[in-house]
Amino acid sequence: MSSLTRALVAEVRARRGAADPMPPRIALPPVVAPPARVYVARRPALTPGAASAHTTALLGIGHVGTRYATDVVLQFQAELAVAHEAVAAEFTDGWAKDHGFLPLQTRVADHREYLLRPDLGRRLAPASLARLQAEAPKGVDVQVILADGLSALACMQAGPALYEATVAALRARGLTVGAPLCAKFARVWLEDEIGAEVGAKVAIILLGERPGLGTGDGLSAYLVHAPALGKTDGDRNMMSNLHARGTPADEAAPRLAALAHAMIQQGVSGVGLDLAKVDAVIERGYRAPQVRQRLVERGGTR
Repeated sequence: MSSLTRALVAEVRARRGAADPMPPRIALPPVVAPPARVYVARRPALTPGAASAHTTALLGIGHVGTRYATDVVLQFQAELAVAHEAVAAEFTDGWAKDHGFLPLQTRVADHREYLLRPDLGRRLAPASLARLQAEAPKGVDVQVILADGLSALACMQAGPALYEATVAALRARGLTVGAPLCAKFARVWLEDEIGAEVGAKVAIILLGERPGLGTGDGLSAYLVHAPALGKTDGDRNMMSNLHARGTPADEAAPRLAALAHAMIQQGVSGVGLDLAKVDAVIERGYRAPQVRQRLVERGGTR
């Protein structure tokens, strides 16, 4: 059996060219001579900190030997602490009611469960659902929802201003807006159930976004046309980095209103929305260089 196997293998190798393993010689293409002159665009030399003056990203931070400088490490740790604090924060008792919102809560029982069970943050608790059905007006054009998301700090600090600006921009376009709602332990898809319950044409949820380094106050906005359970992320449009150092409320609000108005006109949202037909409410262009907020000041020796 062994000899038969070897014979079969040898036959296969022979058929595949084992007897003449070298590939056939082919003519190589001619090598084109390089140009006589090479023109190089003259650019001004960049200093080490030039790029960092135009972004809040960690660029041009330098090093001491094989390590980062002490103040850089401390700044990084401080910014990481800001992000951790934002994720761990919860609404203070009575915050929603004190700010004129109808308080709602999802099926999440506590903050730990909120982080571990995103699915429970997409549906209202039975008591909140009953309250929504009893107190919120039906058949509105747009239902705006303020929610904590992954940064209750962002919601409490910048949420009311963005909510008021968005509602004003929607009404300026002649759209009716639903009751002021604020949801605790909420995920993005909660807007589907709330929007469907009130019969809104468009639902907008403004919620604290996942914090980055030193950015625990950012909000995101998600919009969906004809909200209903079962909608996917492909059915939504969104804007992120809504904060003072990103897109401020006075710029974000008219854009959100323009998107909602276009969704109602086109009868669709998400990937099907023709963004070319959305009103250009704000001129696009370069903004002033951002300045990274220093949380740790350099002092003493490294």
